[in-house]
Amino acid sequence: MFIKSDSRMVNKGDWFVALRGHRVDGHSYAKDAINRGASYVVLEKSQGLKNEIIVSDTYQFLCDFLEKECSDRVSRLKLIGVTGTNGKTTICFLIYSLMWLLNIKCAYIGTIGYYRGKKIKNLSNTTPDILEIYNLLMDAYDNGMEYVVMEVSSHALDYRRVEGLKYDVLVFTNLTEDHLDHHKSMGNYLQSKLKIFNYFKDNGIIIVNGDSYYGKYFMRNDYKLVGKKGDYRIISYKNGFNGTDIVFGTGDREYRVHINLINLYNVYNYLMAVAVMDCFGISLDRVTEVSNRLQAPKGRCDMIGYKGALIVVDYAHTPDAVNNVIAGFRKMCAGEIVVVIGCGGNRDRKKRPIMGHSATEYGDFVIFTNDNPRDEDENVIMEDILAGVSRDNFVVIYDRKEAIEAGIDRLHKGDILLILGKGHEDYQIVMGDTYYFDDKECAKEYIKKKEKGSNV
Repeated sequence: MFIKSDSRMVNKGDWFVALRGHRVDGHSYAKDAINRGASYVVLEKSQGLKNEIIVSDTYQFLCDFLEKECSDRVSRLKLIGVTGTNGKTTICFLIYSLMWLLNIKCAYIGTIGYYRGKKIKNLSNTTPDILEIYNLLMDAYDNGMEYVVMEVSSHALDYRRVEGLKYDVLVFTNLTEDHLDHHKSMGNYLQSKLKIFNYFKDNGIIIVNGDSYYGKYFMRNDYKLVGKKGDYRIISYKNGFNGTDIVFGTGDREYRVHINLINLYNVYNYLMAVAVMDCFGISLDRVTEVSNRLQAPKGRCDMIGYKGALIVVDYAHTPDAVNNVIAGFRKMCAGEIVVVIGCGGNRDRKKRPIMGHSATEYGDFVIFTNDNPRDEDENVIMEDILAGVSRDNFVVIYDRKEAIEAGIDRLHKGDILLILGKGHEDYQIVMGDTYYFDDKECAKEYIKKKEKGSNV
């Protein structure tokens, strides 16, 4: 696309739109864009540059431009938006995977990247900026995709990253404490999520987690409920280390299926994906027939067996997600549940003591460690976490590698080690420096060393 908002990406003949961000003002890079060959620069205030276009709101200009230039092709895609605190990635990836298992061309945009048949690229945000979203949608269309399933974050809704889009089907998962550094209150968080209805087709359908307290706020338009009651009913489920056997009902029919995902929250995630398929008229007989071939996305309940114990790497990084993961594995645990966990820097401080309480209250032994301290003092983060702890069943090991190794050393047959917070992420950010780090890889490498009898 020949319009750019990052001067470093400008090629000769491109247009450059100067956007005012929260940390950077694009107007500061207008001259650089001209020097790189931009044919026009779109500004809110003149800088005396050649080929300026002055508008009152550069972001609105960009939105209008993208909608005008891309709507003909984008409108031909069937768009699915998934919003909520937890579960977005798994639900989107299950929808994406089911489509491909049924030979239906679908793209996925979200936390773990951009996929269309295979992973194409990593993305910097759960929901990318508006220019990148339109670029991805155009790429999806040009490569023959029929559907696009997207994670839609509250930040994306507040910052209008999905402006001009209209979703055929929406999914609301749940709303639990997170991002209050930005939203300040759960009421504000809810209002941000409700902005999703600004991007909804008049005849669109919304799938709602009917067992979520906040689900009632999303029961608009043509809505379908997922839960213990409703349009897609959980009749029973049985967890095992090899997956979950589910019996669910819709209408007057019951379906029995095995999926390679575990825990109750993944039963909800799966049924929401099923509901989306059903809304598009895709046979549930076909859907359930291929469901045993589904795999969880990277970093969501990734499991490693070790000497009769189990190691689980999961992205759980909110109090509710931590509670659900521990509770789910508690039912399958014959021994001790060990938890390795931390909290990110430069993020919501209010949830830190709650995370500390949840981990120590429901886990048997907890190792608190770093999880992307970013530019914040690791000691301050840890003080916030420990403020919520009322038990003495924990230690603090700041180095995440050492923390994971200590968790593995503690394991006996029947125990479960939960390594929480980072999931698919393969980096740590400490005082502005980013270095490679992958929780699952770290665990597997240490196990390999131990099995070789190395001096570790």
